Amino acid sequence: MTPEPGTNGSGGDPVAPAAGGDPVAPPVAPMLAKPARELPRGPGFLYEPKWDGFRCIVFRTAGGVELGSRNERPLTRYFPELVAAMGAALPPGCVIDGEIVVPGPSGLDFDALSQRIHPAQRRIDELAAATPASFVAFDLLASGGRDLRGEPLAERRRQLVTLLAGVGPPIHLTPATEDLEVAAGWFARFEGAGLDGVVAKDQALTYQPGKRVMVKVKHERTADCVVGGFRTHKDGRGVGSLLLGLHDAAGVLHHVGVASGFSVARRLELVGEVEPYRTGTEAHPWLLRFASTPGGAGPAGGPGGGDPAGGGGPAARVPGGQSRWTGGKDLSWTPLRPELVCEVAYDHLQGDRFRHATSFRRWRPDRDAPSCTYAQLEAPVPLELAEVFAAGD
Repeated sequence: MTPEPGTNGSGGDPVAPAAGGDPVAPPVAPMLAKPARELPRGPGFLYEPKWDGFRCIVFRTAGGVELGSRNERPLTRYFPELVAAMGAALPPGCVIDGEIVVPGPSGLDFDALSQRIHPAQRRIDELAAATPASFVAFDLLASGGRDLRGEPLAERRRQLVTLLAGVGPPIHLTPATEDLEVAAGWFARFEGAGLDGVVAKDQALTYQPGKRVMVKVKHERTADCVVGGFRTHKDGRGVGSLLLGLHDAAGVLHHVGVASGFSVARRLELVGEVEPYRTGTEAHPWLLRFASTPGGAGPAGGPGGGDPAGGGGPAARVPGGQSRWTGGKDLSWTPLRPELVCEVAYDHLQGDRFRHATSFRRWRPDRDAPSCTYAQLEAPVPLELAEVFAAGD
């Protein structure tokens, strides 16, 4: 999982409080959503697509524009094109909650968005031109110098629509509907543009920073994956995560993500369940690829090369690669003979890997490891992102 921007040294100090009499000064923790399996029914709900990007609160003051992340860290320097657009289009005295996304040829491109958090100003400027970002607005915390957090969502949405009337790209208003059937249609169709679910909001809600008072329903599917290794939990007690693999059409085993979130008792049980597969790993495909990577080290030697995103090359995606997101975290892992198969639940596929950590469902002793391929994964029907934007603009 990609860490939030602003962590691991990427974002510097917390957003500094604004000077002057601005009604809502940074930093502000955004209002959050709790997961659910089904969209809530009944009058009073507003449904919106769930965007897959960087949560961001925009502070437009008389002095300029500040962008604050979900972790209340500054994003301002990383998106100069958005700062310029917002400074030109938004009036002073407004504070808007939304999501920064990068549109790509196949929908939202989270990998390209992640690359935008870079320490070098020259590279920031290059990426702003090569992969420009957009901002999708979905809530209004202040307008005209007035704090709106105590107003119900219905009123905040009304004022947000008025505020953004006539404002064009790269600033967009998220689509919203009170019709459950329309929202269900979005849930099915918009995934093809890279969105990952639907959020339901009670229109009577005041804005409650940091609290999970909204509801989110995300896509969930299952896949049978090869277990190629594991990482010990950070407290040293049992298995913290299982390293998952899938074969491509050529039979190459790629590291596609992890299964994690086990209870203490389950972590300890897993130690015994994977133990028989710890022997005979000398020809493990990930170890061979890892060792062939310049600067790579064996699993006991700590992290090093291997993952294409970290410079390991395109032949196979393997675990252990360092990047600016990992912040020096110990990524060492213990190999297992790639014969054990488990079923996991996942919500979103980003390229050739799972976008988030998966949930372990069960062992699959009836499946052969070579049969665990990318072909089993359900691919959403592609949808033009312009259609999604047009639904709200």
